[in-house]
Amino acid sequence: MASSDDQSLNLPLKEIPGDYGLPIIGPILDRYNYNYFQGHDEFIKSRMEKYKSSVFRMNMLPGQFIKVSDPKVIVVADALSFPILFDLSKVEKSNVLDGTFMPCLSFTGGCRTCAYLDPSEEKHRKLKSLFLSLIASRHDKFIPESQRCFNALFDGLEADVAEKGSANFNTLNDNMAFDLVFRIFFDINPADTMLGNKGPSMITKWLVLQLHPLITLGLPKIMSIVEDLFLHTFSYPSFLVKSDYQKIYDVIYTSSTSILDEAETLGLSKEEACHNLVFLAGFNAYGGMKALFPALMKWLCLGGQKLHKDLAEEIRTVIESEGGVLTLGSIEKMTLTKSVVYEALRIEPPVPYQYARAKQDLVINSHDACYQVKKGEMLFGYQPFATKDPKIFENPEEFIGTRFIGEGEKLLKYVYWSNERETVNPTVDNKQCPAKNIVVLLARLMVIEFFQRYKTCTAEISKFLLGSLVNVKTLTKH
Repeated sequence: MASSDDQSLNLPLKEIPGDYGLPIIGPILDRYNYNYFQGHDEFIKSRMEKYKSSVFRMNMLPGQFIKVSDPKVIVVADALSFPILFDLSKVEKSNVLDGTFMPCLSFTGGCRTCAYLDPSEEKHRKLKSLFLSLIASRHDKFIPESQRCFNALFDGLEADVAEKGSANFNTLNDNMAFDLVFRIFFDINPADTMLGNKGPSMITKWLVLQLHPLITLGLPKIMSIVEDLFLHTFSYPSFLVKSDYQKIYDVIYTSSTSILDEAETLGLSKEEACHNLVFLAGFNAYGGMKALFPALMKWLCLGGQKLHKDLAEEIRTVIESEGGVLTLGSIEKMTLTKSVVYEALRIEPPVPYQYARAKQDLVINSHDACYQVKKGEMLFGYQPFATKDPKIFENPEEFIGTRFIGEGEKLLKYVYWSNERETVNPTVDNKQCPAKNIVVLLARLMVIEFFQRYKTCTAEISKFLLGSLVNVKTLTKH
């Protein structure tokens, strides 16, 4: 029997607590409690308390109706059990990106994209290699293009705050993120293409129609039956976004000659490679930025004036010492800036869920016990609890900007947002986000550009879909 950690030799082996309830009724009840009556965090927390375990059984949405696979999952929600999801000798990742269901392949031109492939599949190696090559070839674009896009974002925030008294960061961020993705990866301004200024709305609609079974709108509980009917009961057809998708595909195809030629040398067709580039740009990059940057702005605004002062001082001091030029080397010297970004990724990871399926009988160990998992069972990692594990992180619910400075860097191995430990780098043989290091860099660059421009800020924060809604109220310039 394989085990997730040698420490399991010193821990008792227990049955996984929890059950799935009655057929049909059990999944529906879990879905309503998870989405509407308790909410995600409270649902997980209440069962952890009930079973006195951070490993337990439940049904995961979408549940009984939109059903490509079984809704039954085993939850892992602590820092020690969570890494079993990364151990590809014991688990497999085929078709588990979205957990207990998989969107129709017609949303991606009939292609099963890299994100849904297991690393054991030869096509995964070829596509991941292609992505890593693309990212490496664009390294000189990251700083100048992000500076351009972030400053345009901040111009918009300032204008809205001055005119309206507040600025919806999320809306402005969507436009910025779409622009940034296309400038970095494809060297084009999407506004100059057939997409015009409609690109963000096109790609957002494409994302929503694929992921609606995972979305909760946050409507009053009295509306839960209506919301559940339209979001979690049946799948929407891809033809609703077929025209938009084709336009995005055509723009990327005509802008990616060299990378598509490289795909052919790897044994991939240009068409399949392009569908994967659309997914990489639209789902992974743009979709990730829709969650990442609002969360980062949220925690920056909530960080308080002392943190703002320290960040501004560090950033300005380092840049001045480098002759006023921002370089990758100077960014590495900004230890507080790095720590703040890691802390934001820890406390509010852009992708809160991760999945895997046991490829053999195995044993998972948590802090207090080991649990036996049977071959074929689905594991569901609830990251917001794993990266706020009180047995690993002191004051885990508190945003502490200095958490990962000095000795605190040792805790980075418990930051899991990228589908791996933060101390691991993406390769063709793992399922880690290929742009993991670029995501961290772009987040640092946003902090740097912000505090070169502003002394402090305030915002109103609320919940929106799977992330945070940030309304900026004040921006105080230097």
